Amino acid sequence: MSGSLGKEMASSNASTASAQLTTDQKKVTAVVVGAGNRGKNYARFALECPHLFSVVGVAEPRKYARDLFQKTHSIPSDRCFTSWETLAAEEKFADCAIVSTQDQLHLQPTVALAKKGYHILLEKPMAVREEDCRTIYKACKDAGVILAVCHVLRYHPPVRKLKELIDSGVIGEVVNINHTEPVGFWHFAHSFVRGNWHNTTQSTFSLLAKCCHDVDLIAYWMGNKQCTQLSSFGSLHHFRKEKKPAGGGMRCMECEVEISCPYSAKKIYLDPAPEAPRWPMSVVCDIEDAPEGYLYHLAHALKTGPYGKCVYDTDNDVCDNQVVNFEFSDGSTATLTMIAFSEHICARKTEVYGTLGQLIWDEAKGHIIHHYDFLTKTATVKTCDEMETALPGWGHGGADYFTIKSFVKAVAVEDKEYIFSGPQVSLETHLLTFAAEEARRSGQIVRPSQDPRWIV
Repeated sequence: MSGSLGKEMASSNASTASAQLTTDQKKVTAVVVGAGNRGKNYARFALECPHLFSVVGVAEPRKYARDLFQKTHSIPSDRCFTSWETLAAEEKFADCAIVSTQDQLHLQPTVALAKKGYHILLEKPMAVREEDCRTIYKACKDAGVILAVCHVLRYHPPVRKLKELIDSGVIGEVVNINHTEPVGFWHFAHSFVRGNWHNTTQSTFSLLAKCCHDVDLIAYWMGNKQCTQLSSFGSLHHFRKEKKPAGGGMRCMECEVEISCPYSAKKIYLDPAPEAPRWPMSVVCDIEDAPEGYLYHLAHALKTGPYGKCVYDTDNDVCDNQVVNFEFSDGSTATLTMIAFSEHICARKTEVYGTLGQLIWDEAKGHIIHHYDFLTKTATVKTCDEMETALPGWGHGGADYFTIKSFVKAVAVEDKEYIFSGPQVSLETHLLTFAAEEARRSGQIVRPSQDPRWIV
């Protein structure tokens, strides 16, 4: 396929998808708290479906990010705030708030804006402490507002197709789910060694930051059955000072052995050299209109900032590999594996084993489900037709698009039925994630159904 034809098809698909959205739906207005990658990601829906959604305010302490967001969405100056506190001090002026600050800063703006009557789209995890998750849950419940936690994969057509097939009984009773989250070797180095989630005291543990999605998925596919016991094992195996290659430098830009290191910042961010910000380079440096050019500022950030440090010389302490074993009330089991060292980035693989057959979803191979029937000994492929309605280029394989689309619909018609990741179920699976980390740290089997810390 030629590049021009591919662009024409993408444009056609986008137009078709936009046209398929209900045009007589009430237009929803939003404020965005935190204008980083995730905030910009969800706000993108306003640019592509302006008849359904518009961003009318932003709270962001970084001037450059705030000004860029203001320009992109044509936000009046008096609706641009340097903090969530100044936003929350104003009278409510939008239908909903998208809270996409750093994880440890979710609690206060979410509670304050819920009390103001804003419906809330909250980036995952809900919060980094169990008690804060409970506080958010109670605040939104007491205020009577919609709370949707960004467990975006619950909205992903292949995930929902897998759930549909499980519930249909096509594989009989589910006995075991084996689920793997391959983070990706350079992605882990970017986010969990050098980046915002590298240290538990500054952010949170990696299972919560990365895989509360995946604990939630296992619970979803299992029909939210009660988890009776779980165990977990994991460690920071590789990214430690004693694993540093001989002759390695403190920073990649002047390291003599950089050429032989797969985690080199030069390889991750400068090969090939970008001409404008795009993920993950946009996290390192988002200045795109300076006279010196983007590449100049990106290289400077690598020479001076955290993303140019040797991966063996940071203060990271989060697990780079972890397994969690679950047992449920009916005796069924599940295993979650989080692994940093993989080729594919977050291309999850799930195997569901039932008494009458099995189902396999490997996102690295597309949005399809493989079904094998024990009785007929036949294999079939189940497709996810809804993926055709996704606008191109959205994160998590299109799941981000379906998440914001459902949230906007729920707010527009004031119907929580469009929310698949509401407060009750999201709190339950967050507590399971905290319980799993407790099991890893203590080396003990944890029984969530018997411990009030892990019960909603």
